[in-house]
Amino acid sequence: MAEKFENAVRLYNMKRWDSALQTFQGVDTSAFTAAEKMEIAYYLGLCYTKLERYNDAILYFEQVVTGESTSLRVCQCRLTLAYIYMITERPRMAEFELERLMKNGFKSVQIYTMTAYAAWMQNDYDRAVKMYENALDIDPDNTTAMNGLGFLLVENGTNIRRGLELCRKAVDKRPQNAAYLDSLGWAYYKSGYLVEARQWLRRALDLAPRQKDISSHMKILVADAS
Repeated sequence: MAEKFENAVRLYNMKRWDSALQTFQGVDTSAFTAAEKMEIAYYLGLCYTKLERYNDAILYFEQVVTGESTSLRVCQCRLTLAYIYMITERPRMAEFELERLMKNGFKSVQIYTMTAYAAWMQNDYDRAVKMYENALDIDPDNTTAMNGLGFLLVENGTNIRRGLELCRKAVDKRPQNAAYLDSLGWAYYKSGYLVEARQWLRRALDLAPRQKDISSHMKILVADAS
């Protein structure tokens, strides 16, 4: 059975998610220790996540966080659960997982930026700003935190000048990121620079023509400029 498990891990590392899933499911775990069973559950959760079968993934990750004693593994599972909850538009559940991590002493740029985004999804502006600021305290050059905080400051009109500066820095570091280009274009629009706004929103739209937020921003700009 150890050989079958190792083969399943190899398939997973080769990004052959379907084959890896089937192989993991075929492993006889009757003689496995509790820790080994948790490892199987962890990999099953990962496979289901890669295959975008999120509800199945949640079931296995929940097994790990409730039965695993290894802190690092639990941290990984809670982070992945938070990711799943956010992309499936369940921000409160995402924030619950992230808060558990912080209460257990895990504090990182990734945790802070994810918490900020979950707060923003729930229209909790103050908490979102605080979490992005915490992320930048750890890593002042983190583009996710720069862009997120910049967009919030611009969108809510609390500090448009600083928001524009943060968005510009994020684009300087990641000039091909459509989301960052969109934020910068929107920041210019909110600052009253319509020509610059059109320039950056057009670049964002060229990179991500099907992104609804970018299209919406461009439509608002065009209507306002006409």
